[in-house]
Amino acid sequence: MSQDLSHDTISISRTIKAPRERVFSAWEDPQARSIWGPPSEDEAIEFLENDFREGGIDVHRCGQSSDLRFRVETHYYEIRRPHRLLFTERVTTDGSPLSISLVSVEIGNSESVTELKVTIQIASLAGSGIIEGTRNGWQRALSNLTAYLEARKVEAE
Repeated sequence: MSQDLSHDTISISRTIKAPRERVFSAWEDPQARSIWGPPSEDEAIEFLENDFREGGIDVHRCGQSSDLRFRVETHYYEIRRPHRLLFTERVTTDGSPLSISLVSVEIGNSESVTELKVTIQIASLAGSGIIEGTRNGWQRALSNLTAYLEARKVEAE
């Protein structure tokens, strides 16, 4: 067994002051995901393919804005509007696999806010650093999603 194989489960929750349908739509729209998905201002996401449906596949590149070295293939297995998403992500660089994750997104309402819970079950083929990078990237992206949706609410008022 390879020393580089690592596993973990990452759970992240956010309370977002936006309707559940708007939260779901932000996952569905690749332009929106390109805005809130990068974990920092010097990183970017570029969609190459977008097929947001059960059985569909999205493909994007991501990384530093000047070096989109990571390729992510997302396979959608369940899309239950506006409650749940279930998909896998396979991350590679230069054709070499880095990680494979099963991601579940639960979108629940509680009065005037949305309770978002994301669970990532990850197998890293390149050691624990990939897991920490995934954890930090998702935490920042979901904070960006919260800020993006709450700013849009203010703009709409």
